[in-house]
Amino acid sequence: MAFEVAPSHKETAKSPSLTWRQSILAGGMAGTAVDTTLFPLDTIKTRLQSRVGFNSSGGFLGFYSGLSSAIIGSAPAAAAFFVTYEALKTGLSERTTGESPFIHMAAASGGEISACFVRVPTEVIKQRMQTKQYYTINATVKALLKTDGVLGFYRGYLSTVVREIPFTCIQFPLYERLKVGFRIPHIIS
Repeated sequence: MAFEVAPSHKETAKSPSLTWRQSILAGGMAGTAVDTTLFPLDTIKTRLQSRVGFNSSGGFLGFYSGLSSAIIGSAPAAAAFFVTYEALKTGLSERTTGESPFIHMAAASGGEISACFVRVPTEVIKQRMQTKQYYTINATVKALLKTDGVLGFYRGYLSTVVREIPFTCIQFPLYERLKVGFRIPHIIS
């Protein structure tokens, strides 16, 4: 795929908004691809951070423990992010004259907040499975409900949002600026 440099920044100052269907498909597919590909690295990180230690949590065996939970939550979380991001970006852009990095920061922050409603429960389940506390999603869900109730699925929600927002405030203004700098043909219509 070749990229063409845009003729001028002013001609393409506003990036095209995606439809909600495009956001769901593109976001869901991209999120699932990334989560599946990088899952072994995530397992190593989780086991290194485990209270019982790396070896007791599974060591270098079973890198894909908990992958099913990640896959189940990955597409919905990514889709929630991009649907929210595009809706906020469009709404905020309509109230101003053109887009700015601050619009992208606000839209991306809103996207992270909505995505974490899906991502955090699947992360809690996934991490319990990665550290060999439980071996199935069903067993993990039952144990969480029994010990912590529904709120147990959202343990770490606020810290996850606080961790993600600075990254997204850097990433999405850059992403939008690079979209303006390069003309990229639409793949999904």
